Amino acid sequence: MGSSRPRVVVTNRVHPETLDLLDGRLDVVANREPDPWPPARLRDHAASAVAMVAFMTDRVDEAFLAACPRLELIAAALKGYDNFDVAACTRHGVRLTIVPDLLTAPTAELAVGLVIALARHLLVADACMRAGDFAGWRPTLYGAGLDGSIVGIVGMGALGQAIAARLAGFGCRLRYTDPRPLERADETRLGLEAAPLETLLAASDFVLLAAPYHAGSHHVIGAAALARMKPGAYLVNPARGSLVDEAAVADALRAGRLAGYAADTFEMEDWARPDRPPAVAPGLIADRARTVLTPHLGSAVRDVRRAIELAAARNVLRLLDGEPLVGCVNPEAAS
Repeated sequence: MGSSRPRVVVTNRVHPETLDLLDGRLDVVANREPDPWPPARLRDHAASAVAMVAFMTDRVDEAFLAACPRLELIAAALKGYDNFDVAACTRHGVRLTIVPDLLTAPTAELAVGLVIALARHLLVADACMRAGDFAGWRPTLYGAGLDGSIVGIVGMGALGQAIAARLAGFGCRLRYTDPRPLERADETRLGLEAAPLETLLAASDFVLLAAPYHAGSHHVIGAAALARMKPGAYLVNPARGSLVDEAAVADALRAGRLAGYAADTFEMEDWARPDRPPAVAPGLIADRARTVLTPHLGSAVRDVRRAIELAAARNVLRLLDGEPLVGCVNPEAAS
């Protein structure tokens, strides 16, 4: 027997509390496996749905929307939404909501962790210990410290400001670049100095990426930018994979121009790119001594992920109740 209740599709595995919130009022079709559904299977499930709780592994375009004529809402449990064709959603009368605030703090924390792990050779040191090579102190594995260093942050939105606030206590000098500079009072509060990208790259001991991904920021750190960086600098990307040309980074590491690279996001994850690589650049995977690579753990804090999922799910209930949606990217779609 089919359900007469409206259908919602939850595309990735979520906490039980999220399903409980939805299950009382909707016919919930949920992916309970660790891997995303293939696109065709997702379309089949969503074809009769009025709402979808979506994640960064999903791609919504014109063809998807045409196959889901009943869809009214995509409640995305994420902040960056370049994998979703907003214009197409609006044309089809589908509103897209995001969760803009909850991911910022845990991603900023991870960014600081990546900096320290990379510059102080923590992964190499751990492997040394586990291999039984430790016989007491030796003059080895010297790295770089944050105290007295220049840290350049590319992008000064919510994530950039959160990273700056967390680095303020490490004794480093903070510089940033952004198309929309902060107010002078905010720069003073965060201990920031604005600089053009070229100047920031040339002067920084550490460069952290905190910018959104769009056509204008694609490969903002490519071969040319890497050549401008201070020799022996470190690059850290907790933001979006395609901000970086991974092959060029691997080349810069191999040539010794770049001291190290840490990343939590990768080009292969940017589903909206038709030319996205199928995997992380092999040169990065192979370089264990000068890279720290984590599997997109930015918001992987249990309470945070639960709160993000619940925030997205509550928008589905608001849709049913005719209430204003929170975090709606295209409210004009309602008309």
